[in-house]
Amino acid sequence: MRKRTIQMTVSLTSVLFFLVTIPMSAQRRGAAEPPKVPEGITMHRDIAYVTDGHERQKLDLYIPDEGENLPLIIWIHGGAWLGGNKRHYVPKAHLKSGYAGASINYRLSQHAIFPAQIEDVKAAVRWLRANAGTYRLDPNRFAAWGSSAGGHLVAMLGTTGDVEAFEVGENSEVSSKVQAVVDYYGPTDFLQMDAHRLPDGLVHDAPDSPESKLVGGPIQQHKDRVAKANPITYVSKDDPPFLIIHGDQDKLVPYHQSVLLKDALEKAGVSVKFYRVEGGGHGWFRDPKVPELTKVFLEQHLKQIQSR
Repeated sequence: MRKRTIQMTVSLTSVLFFLVTIPMSAQRRGAAEPPKVPEGITMHRDIAYVTDGHERQKLDLYIPDEGENLPLIIWIHGGAWLGGNKRHYVPKAHLKSGYAGASINYRLSQHAIFPAQIEDVKAAVRWLRANAGTYRLDPNRFAAWGSSAGGHLVAMLGTTGDVEAFEVGENSEVSSKVQAVVDYYGPTDFLQMDAHRLPDGLVHDAPDSPESKLVGGPIQQHKDRVAKANPITYVSKDDPPFLIIHGDQDKLVPYHQSVLLKDALEKAGVSVKFYRVEGGGHGWFRDPKVPELTKVFLEQHLKQIQSR
């Protein structure tokens, strides 16, 4: 009986883990309603970034009708690597400030285990860079932004720019590197999550936890796979600047996860801005500093640099 109760708790919490990564307004509208595009923005929907690939290997593009050599904000959705959708482009407000946008779907853990997810994200970035001229994008000004599981993937993207093992598929002549990373409360070292979780937080060592499903087995029994999925494994001095934001009362991804990444980046000499949201949970921050810091960070690292 005790074992069954624990498994049910983990399962229900996993569902919550998925739901909280999707904007509440989007949940109310329902997944069937197409996203609204701001005036002056053209949307290109369901572009395959892998030829004859999986149905999830598609992206949406949001291109301002005016401007050339546009900086690009790439959004990678969360959802415990089990759910979520590119249709909800969270940085939409920035489209009116001279940025183009891309929103990426990737194979979920029920489709393929890690490293499929980072391979897909990298393939999408290479496609975007290879087709930058067609869509008036500046290939030297790409930022990756994600929350929760998406935060994990943008952190992976930022630290594995020089890791050939994850470069799979087409457009190999161009780079998957990004010039800036915005990581909202993403996991890093799965093996340390339970040691720092809140008393009523998600149990991550469970065999059916989102992290275990991602790596294809209980994380404590597959430490080599967990290390491969840890962005800290690949940190080097050449990584792009990071903005990391995390609530210190997060019940799903322990706050300590972002501290670990921050410390590793600082030790390597990487530029990192870290902000602790006091009393903040798993997103839904009411702290006005969060959007302010994000806006300034993007302007500093995308708008105030000159394209080579």
